[in-house]
Amino acid sequence: MAETEHPQIYLITPPEFELSRFPAQLAAVLDSHDVACVRLTLASQDEDRISRAADACREVTHARDVALVIDTHLAMVEKLGLDGAHLTDGARSVRYARKELGADAIVGSFCGTSQHEGMSAGESGADYVSFGPVGATALGDGSQAETELFDWWSQMIEVPVVAEGALDVDHIRTLAPFTDFFGIGEEIWRTDDPVATLGGFVAAMG
Repeated sequence: MAETEHPQIYLITPPEFELSRFPAQLAAVLDSHDVACVRLTLASQDEDRISRAADACREVTHARDVALVIDTHLAMVEKLGLDGAHLTDGARSVRYARKELGADAIVGSFCGTSQHEGMSAGESGADYVSFGPVGATALGDGSQAETELFDWWSQMIEVPVVAEGALDVDHIRTLAPFTDFFGIGEEIWRTDDPVATLGGFVAAMG
């Protein structure tokens, strides 16, 4: 995932979806907006379910030259023909993931609100670092990734940064000058028209 002048969309799948419906929804979004990468993030730990979901999403993303990474499950990347993995434990697994997946795979790391964890992940070989949640959410410990973190990162660190978690139009407008990617998922999938909702977010990026 390359750094650009304008923020790009890093699309996150819902934690649960119907295989009969979601691939068509995903295709509609990818056909309507430029998306840099899609992350498969499933609540299920069932290998067969994850495999079938990955196969369905991969057909859609790869037909459109969009990378597909999977949340956490390193061992499935090669097996399922995916482009890399998104780690959720900060810097801890980055070196191991890079060794396992090779130099060409995408390895990203979610670092919560910790600048130190983000720097460690970048030094360990992460292709991008993700901070969040940006907005207020009942998940986690209630802490939020502040604008100052993204501002500092954009000035000091070369590794591309993703802003994610409880985003809205105001957050996107505020963070657009300081972030490389917006990680957008439930914010659009839970609406009646994901394409139109994402269009509103893209417009706010300026």
